[in-house]
Amino acid sequence: MNFPELAAQNPQLYSDNTTILPQRTEAPQSWMVRVTDAKYHWYDLLAGFTQKPDLHDPVGRYMRRMQFELDAAAEKRHLFFAVTRPRVRFDVTGVVQWGFFSLKLTLPLLVGADARKETISVELKVPFAATMKKPTVILAEDFISLNWGGLVEVFSVHDLLQTYAHTLKLPSKVMYVGQTRDPDGRLAKGRLPALHKVRAQFGADYDILLLLVGMEVDVNCAEGDPAAQPHNEHPLAADALQAERMDVIEAALIRHFEGSTPRWRTSDERKTRSERLDAVQACNQLAQYTIDLQLPETGFYNYLCSEFVTASRQHLLSCYIADGQAQVAVMPRPDAAKRTKS
Repeated sequence: MNFPELAAQNPQLYSDNTTILPQRTEAPQSWMVRVTDAKYHWYDLLAGFTQKPDLHDPVGRYMRRMQFELDAAAEKRHLFFAVTRPRVRFDVTGVVQWGFFSLKLTLPLLVGADARKETISVELKVPFAATMKKPTVILAEDFISLNWGGLVEVFSVHDLLQTYAHTLKLPSKVMYVGQTRDPDGRLAKGRLPALHKVRAQFGADYDILLLLVGMEVDVNCAEGDPAAQPHNEHPLAADALQAERMDVIEAALIRHFEGSTPRWRTSDERKTRSERLDAVQACNQLAQYTIDLQLPETGFYNYLCSEFVTASRQHLLSCYIADGQAQVAVMPRPDAAKRTKS
């Protein structure tokens, strides 16, 4: 859902034209919700980057690509999670070590508020366009640049921790759940008020990442999925159905990760969401929905936790709407059940 302090209200163009309102089913529906794609972005880089990135600089091009991806997300009905992790930086005063006769690179790190010294080792692969067998390494606090002659690769410290195995125990804690759809594109500009509050709460001792998640909904209904009806292929009708589904999914994930009284939500927002959920549940005859939250292609950042939820790489949730609230129960993971039986 969009709220005034988070994003500009989407114009409800379909509300004044009944010919393009979504057609509904009368039979009860149940939904199975799965993740189609997931990607992390380092929000602090955007929030602290006030100037336009220099496209002649490799780091500037990295920043611009991230902004492009977040701008594109503002046009889609995806979810995002604001995820905190203990602060990690490259130690620019430390020693960069190469393995003997290999491309194994060991990099110095500073971890946590106390800047504890750690390392991470990565096994580099020579890119196709490289003209050098071993790159020149340029280390900054946030980024590492690898100059292969023919091209320069840039990775943030979180890119490496997400991609390469390590022994650091750094939890990914979900603090806030929202939707990416925003005509003003404030997510890419680092201007969402709710995320400003999260940053102010955690200060410089934690890094804030954005986890963007695309979802798909399989509808189980005796009359079929309303989205498959020819009438609902109209862009406005299809968008209305998608908006309803994302609002219901978002509400359940807020309840799961932020608890029953989320600290970042105003009373007006909670009231508006409650009314919206009642309306969506009634329109869709929604009896129950299951969310299978697993994160494909997120490497070693695939475990999520929160103040209310223990860390897991799969959050399997059974949900329903009652009295304007998303009711959520954690289901046992299938792989955990198999291990118990064995």
